[in-house]
Amino acid sequence: MHLHCYLWSGIGADLRNEAERRPPLPPADPGPFTASPLPPMRTCDWLLKPARRIDASPAALDDALAWLAERHRTNQSAFLRPADEARLGLDFRLETAREALHNGVDVQWGIWLIGGRFLTCGVVCCSPNRHAAYRCPAS
Repeated sequence: MHLHCYLWSGIGADLRNEAERRPPLPPADPGPFTASPLPPMRTCDWLLKPARRIDASPAALDDALAWLAERHRTNQSAFLRPADEARLGLDFRLETAREALHNGVDVQWGIWLIGGRFLTCGVVCCSPNRHAAYRCPAS
């Protein structure tokens, strides 16, 4: 198993466009899903997006956790509810992410930002993924 990291930040109201966030069932055209900049509804479906959407492919679990921590810290000044995030705590987020990824479970963090924006950071287990038998987008 290896990992891929994905990042999206945008207008939170755009997340209501579920048609672009769900891959269609065959034989429907997947183009609107794969072309959409929006994050997928299911974390594993990031693997269906083009490889250029991969923000990082960490070599080790600790590298994936460092990627998550850096994205969190970089956006901290824009958190809509910083007190709520402080109560949850980055250490707790990282601890649960470590356990999930160690067990082959994808991790997705979603945080509301000021100005109606939303941040989503995902680390997806690849080859294999526990929830879907997708090929690696980087291969």
